Amino acid sequence: MATLSQPSVKQYPLLETIDEPRDLRKLDRRDLGQLANELRDFILHSVSTTGGHLSSNLGTVELTIALHYVFNTPEDRLVWDVGHQTYGHKILTGRRTLMSKLRQKGGIAGFPRREESPYDTFGTAHSSTSISAAIGMAVAARTAGIKRHAIAIIGDGAITAGMAFEAMNNVGKENVIVILNDNDMSISESIGALNNYFAKLMSGRFYATTKKTAEKALQYTPTFKEIAKKLEEHAKGMIIPSTMFEEFGFNYTGPIDGHNVDVLLDTLNNIKQLDGPQFLHVVTRKGQGYKLAEDDPINYHGPSKFDPKIGLVKAAPAPDAKPKPTYTQIFGDWLCDMARAEPTLIGITPAMREGSGLVRFSQEFPERYFDTAIAEQHAVTFAAGLAADGMRPVLAIYSTFLQRGYDQLIHDVALQNLPVVFALDRGGLVGADGPTHHGAFDLSYLRCIPNMVVMTPADENECRQMLTTGVKLNQPAAVRYPRGAGPGVAVDKTLTTLPVGKGVMVREAKGYALGTQKVRIAILAFGSMVKPSTDAAEELNATVANMRYVKPLDDDLVFKLATTHDLIVTVEENVVMGGAGSAVAESLSAQNLTLPVLHLGLPDHFVEHGDPGVLLADCGLTSDGIATSVKKWLAETRSTTTSTRVAG
Repeated sequence: MATLSQPSVKQYPLLETIDEPRDLRKLDRRDLGQLANELRDFILHSVSTTGGHLSSNLGTVELTIALHYVFNTPEDRLVWDVGHQTYGHKILTGRRTLMSKLRQKGGIAGFPRREESPYDTFGTAHSSTSISAAIGMAVAARTAGIKRHAIAIIGDGAITAGMAFEAMNNVGKENVIVILNDNDMSISESIGALNNYFAKLMSGRFYATTKKTAEKALQYTPTFKEIAKKLEEHAKGMIIPSTMFEEFGFNYTGPIDGHNVDVLLDTLNNIKQLDGPQFLHVVTRKGQGYKLAEDDPINYHGPSKFDPKIGLVKAAPAPDAKPKPTYTQIFGDWLCDMARAEPTLIGITPAMREGSGLVRFSQEFPERYFDTAIAEQHAVTFAAGLAADGMRPVLAIYSTFLQRGYDQLIHDVALQNLPVVFALDRGGLVGADGPTHHGAFDLSYLRCIPNMVVMTPADENECRQMLTTGVKLNQPAAVRYPRGAGPGVAVDKTLTTLPVGKGVMVREAKGYALGTQKVRIAILAFGSMVKPSTDAAEELNATVANMRYVKPLDDDLVFKLATTHDLIVTVEENVVMGGAGSAVAESLSAQNLTLPVLHLGLPDHFVEHGDPGVLLADCGLTSDGIATSVKKWLAETRSTTTSTRVAG
């Protein structure tokens, strides 16, 4: 590997010559090992200065090079599952100089984006979609009479999801290549050599031709054909785990060493010549080539900026400063405390133990902790089954991932009115991961479901109280909180509940001076927007209510504020359409109350990646943004207050 210092042209003599894969394909294959070293080093330096996904990208360097070397991309379609392992792909497809702005506002995304490059053939970020998309592309090519390859690259975690198996079950005879990037197992040298040789043999034309000839000759003697098939399956099964994938209709090859460029090239070239569904099992190692990431792939999965020579270092707290806990940490501590008080509590996560704050719970209550793998639909219905038989399941899940279990949420949980608590992390804008991970829609998609209780804590203590309230209810409930730390409110360690469907007044004021008039403004804030709304209210001399509940909404508080103020302003970190503000408007209409309403929230378009603070400012959801929006509205409607305006 190149010396770990500031990247320069001299450090990367091969990599700097590649602006697109056709340049890569001009290289002698003997140079690809050096290119892999350069690419791995470039990724390491790049991520260390921008932050981003590291372990997964270091593990797919050789595979990425081999795929672009063997296949005629972008005419041949590469579909990367999830896509957090595509930095090497981006670098080799003309975006090397853009890596310095990775995941930053105005820069390239951390995941494949169709609008970013023709080499990004399918947008990804949620897992287990690649095989379905590749099959669709294969059918499209066949229908159009075009000869090209469709290749899905999927990880050992992503392939556990039901969607991947649904796709494999539907592959038929399509010319699809599925590459399983297995980075959770290792191959010893002796077994690895045997596997590599056996894989190359099985992927070759001789094996395929002999197999087809034998099948044709035996097709009129079913008994012998069946015997031959069983013998083949068992012979391969003694060495490789092929049977399951071949039952789906794939020709299985592997496992092979995903860091051996020569083996990758030979095997891919052989598979490229074969018709029908092909399944290649490739074994890689997360963090390959950077020992710190190899030894600790979890913490190096998505690090912030760091010095590659030193590795990750915990930031020293400022003198006399007490670090604020994140909402995720608040949830994790609460779950352990609640489990001690409630023996029927069960903790569930769909493969997000670290991200959702369940590490401590999994250690202290291993018998009551369940990781369903990347299977959100199963996780939701599993929780429903637990609740149906008297348990109190708490499903810790990101807002953007609960979208994947929406039918189960409606049909299996809410329709049966089962007491499942959804600890909804990452509500609102999450930052660098961008639109695929922003929790922009949950208030809208939850509040329309009967029997649901939807809570939005304004601070750390309210989050804990709402989680406790959810467990005590005999119906489904969601507690939706943002990524990162809260405003720094002290947490009461007791397990107290809150009145359901009741908000609280935060600030009462007499009005904002507009010329010779005073306009009485009431800001109805939800969750993370209570603090910036309260700060904005100082400038606007406005009343502020912490609404707490999106459903059931506090209609009495809405009535009180509407009948004592001239303007209602709703503020939420959710899309305006169908969100908490819409609930307020519906309440006003139902109570036959007519007054101007200004809705502030996320706009009707997908918000791009970038620093969360910058994104919130762009959407007008900082204290300055809220005050500016209200002043602008007042200025535009000074002559009339009869129209209802929507801003976002």
